[in-house]
Amino acid sequence: MTIDLNCDLGESFGVWPMGDDAAMIELATSVNIACGFHAGDADTMKTTVDLAKTHGVSIGAHPGYRDLHGFGRRPIVGLTSREIENLVAYQIGALQAIATMAGHRVTHVKAHGALSNVACEDDTTARAIASAIKAVDSDLVFVVLANSRLVRAGEAAGLPMVHEVFADRAYEDDGSLVSRRKPGAVLHNADDIARRVVRMLQSGEVISITGKTIKMRMDTVCIHGDTPGAVNIARSLRKALKDNGIAVAPFRAMK
Repeated sequence: MTIDLNCDLGESFGVWPMGDDAAMIELATSVNIACGFHAGDADTMKTTVDLAKTHGVSIGAHPGYRDLHGFGRRPIVGLTSREIENLVAYQIGALQAIATMAGHRVTHVKAHGALSNVACEDDTTARAIASAIKAVDSDLVFVVLANSRLVRAGEAAGLPMVHEVFADRAYEDDGSLVSRRKPGAVLHNADDIARRVVRMLQSGEVISITGKTIKMRMDTVCIHGDTPGAVNIARSLRKALKDNGIAVAPFRAMK
């Protein structure tokens, strides 16, 4: 068994740091880089891309709503499909330009925060994201939350897809992520998370917050770079995967 470990990085902004990108990038096999709308800036993007290239880590665009104040975790209502397509395409293009400067290549796209959460339940938003990716580069891999409407949108657009599960987030009975506004939504105990992910991968199932078993396809596991203790979580998970004979590699190597 082989699995990709992805992490959301490049989320610092100017002099305000977010997460330990240098440590996390040594533990991840692919990273999703903020493109300036919910977090990040040109200098942070370039630094993160350089780190990824040095460590042989795949990079993807992590587009979100234009919401620096709320870290992209607040829905912006009333956007048209065209506006969503444009904001996603804009952010992908920004990272592609930085990656070209660094001699690296953008391989995938993963929607961030509220944009992703809305798209998981709203077909119009999901289709707009998929349409933007296809218009920019139909070879870009669409990272989608397993069992969500993003999967249907990616299939309809004919995009290559990778199905994602989360190491440090709890799930509702319908397979959606528990809202961060609810207690227990974000998990923090590194050893518990590692054991949980190993069980998920071995069984192909996620256990919801109420104990319900949900079948899911799992191509990549996400660890949030801004979660407190993220580095310890990633280290514990890497060790647990190795101890259980589960290899890690960028998902492009598994296609």
